[in-house]
Amino acid sequence: MTRPLIITDCDEVLLHMVVPFRQWLDEAHDVHFDMRERGFGEALRHKDSGQPLERAAVWELLLGFFETEMHRQMPIAGAVEALHRLSDIADIVVLTNITERHQQARARQLASHGLHLPVQWNQGGKGRPLAAIVAERRPSVALFIDDLAEHHHSVATHAAGIWRLHLVGEPEIAAQVPPAPYAHARIDNWTAAEQWITQRLAEGPAPDDLPATHGATIA
Repeated sequence: MTRPLIITDCDEVLLHMVVPFRQWLDEAHDVHFDMRERGFGEALRHKDSGQPLERAAVWELLLGFFETEMHRQMPIAGAVEALHRLSDIADIVVLTNITERHQQARARQLASHGLHLPVQWNQGGKGRPLAAIVAERRPSVALFIDDLAEHHHSVATHAAGIWRLHLVGEPEIAAQVPPAPYAHARIDNWTAAEQWITQRLAEGPAPDDLPATHGATIA
């Protein structure tokens, strides 16, 4: 058994993504990004025609953003300071859905904001890769943070005893995102999140509840 372990997402948890992505689309590609749309298939539209972009074009733009525009991403309020304090009591790993070729760029990006953390890239659900990280590190207690509900479901399915925190750090979209039903709590600010995380790590492993339908919500 080793120290407690925090496994956290990056975009909209540690760093803003959709706002700088929207700004870049508008400036460089004449594409309007309506963040009120829940799926990228409808959210990205040509400014001149109003027609949605094809899926392949959306993927190319996302890759283009991570190739050249990651410098636009700034930290979510309070995230850097909270993780510095939490690192005194837990190891921290970033599990982020990017391509393998962007893994080192993401690590450098986080380091430029003072977060010198191991970064694991991923595609798809995060349950299985998280379970592998936990099996390798054997923490006394583990906690997962992500802004997307599907990843909380994946972790709940594939990794037992993991605390799950749903955190949407971008204020422009947080109010429109419903609480993830498979998360133990929904907290969108790092001041309250840090307190909740500290308390859960002190409690030990999470109860095996599938789903966690009564998670607390803290604004």
